[in-house]
Amino acid sequence: MARNIFGEELECCCMNPITGFYRNGKCGTNDQDHGMHTVCVHMTDEFLEFAKSQGNDLMTPMPQHKFPGLKPGDRWCVCVGTVMQAIDANKPPQINLKATHSSVLEFITLETL
Repeated sequence: MARNIFGEELECCCMNPITGFYRNGKCGTNDQDHGMHTVCVHMTDEFLEFAKSQGNDLMTPMPQHKFPGLKPGDRWCVCVGTVMQAIDANKPPQINLKATHSSVLEFITLETL
């Protein structure tokens, strides 16, 4: 069973649009998830624009990857690297900690989150 950063069962991030590496609504991961889509982020205009400026366009739909394109208000399992870039740029996203996978703590401290 996947765990969140508090060691509890990983909560659902979003079912509409359905997110997660497994497209089950949760930010679970495995060795095939090279981007580590493990952080549950509440989308804002600022975060979407920042991610796009870093080469991670989260707004444009890509049906071939079952990606609907995101808008402010959506929640999505985002790559830990994108979240780290946003934090480093002093543009931290809104994070649902109970829906964020425990593996994130290998890269970002709980205090920073």
